Amino acid sequence: MSVNLPTHYVQQFSTNIQLLLQQKGSKLRDRVMSGSHVGKQASPVDQIGAINMQPRTTRFAPMGRVDAPTDRRWVFPSDFDLPQLVDSIDKLRMITDPQSAFVQNAVMAAGRQFDDLIIDAFFADAKTGETGSTTTQFGTTTSATTGQNVSASHEASATTGLTFAKLREAKRVLMANQVDLEADPLTCIVTSRQHDDLLKEVQVTNLDYTNRAVLDEGKVTRVLGIDIVHCERLDTGTDDLAATSRMVPVFAKSGMYLGIWDDIKTSVSQRNDLQGEPWQAYVTMTAGATRLEEKKVVRIWCDE
Repeated sequence: MSVNLPTHYVQQFSTNIQLLLQQKGSKLRDRVMSGSHVGKQASPVDQIGAINMQPRTTRFAPMGRVDAPTDRRWVFPSDFDLPQLVDSIDKLRMITDPQSAFVQNAVMAAGRQFDDLIIDAFFADAKTGETGSTTTQFGTTTSATTGQNVSASHEASATTGLTFAKLREAKRVLMANQVDLEADPLTCIVTSRQHDDLLKEVQVTNLDYTNRAVLDEGKVTRVLGIDIVHCERLDTGTDDLAATSRMVPVFAKSGMYLGIWDDIKTSVSQRNDLQGEPWQAYVTMTAGATRLEEKKVVRIWCDE
């Protein structure tokens, strides 16, 4: 046997490209209202407030007038792109062409960007008025036991995570605000921590309460008629007890809006302006999000 045979050994490389763990696209885009727009800003809705019937106290009285309160909500676009270069000499060294995987990876990132826009809009200032010059705030943390906030210590002596009682209170608030639960589906977004909190609740896991919660192979998908969506991108903030807590939104679909100026677009082209003429996988999008109505969104403060 020749001592030179090791020079004939074969190196085997993977013929697959595996994308590392990540949220694969958007989980929230279909959970909110959406529409297409052009221009520097857009008004998705013109709002008309409730009015009441007036009593008639005398005969043949002069005709009065009732003016319904009106408002206009605005959404503003932000531009995003994601260019990735694959050198021609890199392709020569790879059995599998990486371009399609690079594009797929970027499209997933664009989907997550939609979710970030929506999440940021849940409790941020919204722009209202004739031209969008008026700022409308969400409920303050100092009034977390009333309004659109559920306290971090709701029905407890100290701060707690996400509990059945907090979800029940969020639904009560929305019902008190006259949200049409039959026509307007409710969604609650949770991280893995809040999902684990729910698995500790007897009303969620006990078979005696199966009409209140839905579990699919250990995953909570619905509680009290509220769809539970897992997303690890939720923000934290300072709760009503001056502690850092996770801000968990419970909302009606018609209460949130995603405006699309330019939906996800992909292209793969050769960059003749760069040395080696590499291939570029390019993804762009332009979008914005806003809260349409404060009373259709509830913030639950959850200790972690």
